[in-house]
Amino acid sequence: MRLHLDTDFAGDPDDACALAMLLGWPGVEIVGITTVADPDGRRAGYVRRLLAVACRDEIPVAAGAATSLDGEAMGDIPDHDRYWGGPPVDTSPLHPSPGAAAALLARSIEAGATVAAIGPLTNLAWLELDHVGAIGGVRVVAMGGWFGPVSTGLPDWGPTHDWNIQCDRHAAAIVASHADLTLVPLSTTLGVQLTRRVLPRLDAAGPLGRLLARQAVAYCEDERKTEIALSHRGLPDDLLNFHHDPLAAAVAVRWESVTSEQMRLRPHWDDAVLSFEQNADGRHTEVVTAVDSTAFDTVWITAVERVADASRRPAHADRTASG
Repeated sequence: MRLHLDTDFAGDPDDACALAMLLGWPGVEIVGITTVADPDGRRAGYVRRLLAVACRDEIPVAAGAATSLDGEAMGDIPDHDRYWGGPPVDTSPLHPSPGAAAALLARSIEAGATVAAIGPLTNLAWLELDHVGAIGGVRVVAMGGWFGPVSTGLPDWGPTHDWNIQCDRHAAAIVASHADLTLVPLSTTLGVQLTRRVLPRLDAAGPLGRLLARQAVAYCEDERKTEIALSHRGLPDDLLNFHHDPLAAAVAVRWESVTSEQMRLRPHWDDAVLSFEQNADGRHTEVVTAVDSTAFDTVWITAVERVADASRRPAHADRTASG
């Protein structure tokens, strides 16, 4: 299947984990990647760096919206040396532009791609605002939403912690009103975690695996994930991060080990907080409500290892195999 990835890459490293998994997912062709919350093109530059590490730099990348539709900044990028190492990221060929991202998104949609949106929904909203009907009926799988209560022992954070939605609330409302939307909500993604026990397999998975391990450990320290784990009995003590975006990406490529429900939803405003409420007059929306976390642990790391195996293969191997 064809997939377009729209991402706020290089913040929370679960975006990198999602892209690495997709690169190793059988039968998936990534036809384009756009970045959001990217005022200087660095997020797109980091996407290109990861693609180069994975020997997949043929995938087109465009830097998209710099701010929310309301002109607000949307998140920071962590320290380069701790998360990436090496020389500064090269942004010289990248000029952040909603127009460039919209054009790449439009090409991907025309090619029949599903859009996996794992950041704020600004790029998709810009496309719809500039070309009315552009995302009408397009399958968009978004990491966002909150539908409690959560499983016992998990953080009961609520809609205010739903970063992708709250960063650009108006964009989320536009996309929810036009696209064929599937929500993979925060209340469900809390059930899939990246833990320290997977670090040996990542360390053995070539440069890409080692990069993911490096970023996961750094992010755990910066965001005090261990403290969060120890204060919630439903979380593993060796928590590094949550697999928010990788789960959404897996749903986008139709991984079957999730449970979902069709709901009629409409955006609901409570002061400055946007949530989705069930309403008889709302639009049909698929909502992922449960996940087989054990199965996801296996499918995620196996996909990353598959990328490492492919990058180790001699360049002539594929030509020989195809005759």
